Amino acid sequence: PSVRAAIRCPTMNAPSPRTTPVVAAVIRRGDRYLVCQRPAHKRHGGLWEFPGGKVHAGESLTEAVERELREELGLTTVTVGPEPRFEAPDPASSFVILFLDTEADGEPHPIEHQALGWFPPGELSGLPLAPSDLRFVKEVLLGG
Repeated sequence: PSVRAAIRCPTMNAPSPRTTPVVAAVIRRGDRYLVCQRPAHKRHGGLWEFPGGKVHAGESLTEAVERELREELGLTTVTVGPEPRFEAPDPASSFVILFLDTEADGEPHPIEHQALGWFPPGELSGLPLAPSDLRFVKEVLLGG
């Protein structure tokens, strides 16, 4: 599917105004996945995460992924999966993290993060990951 495909966020129209959708781009190259270390001053500061961010009102999931990857890493988005691969609430917050398979062009640069890296699933599980990202790695990438 094209990056321009209109994937609307199902939680954007949810009755609860307390839910904030957040996209997480799952970018894979070979057997490695791209993760970034959050800035120290932000929620979950210093922890590692799949890149992404909050979905703006009226924005599709695809548009949010495209914007976030451009702003945070200087990447161009090629495709975004048709629906989230995994969904997880972020503990003690209104955020619901929507993990989307994503293909991107270019080499990422940590514009808003402290660091970035490419890791196979087994190494990802050993990193200090944000809680929802750890659930995704354990339940989806490692299958358990």
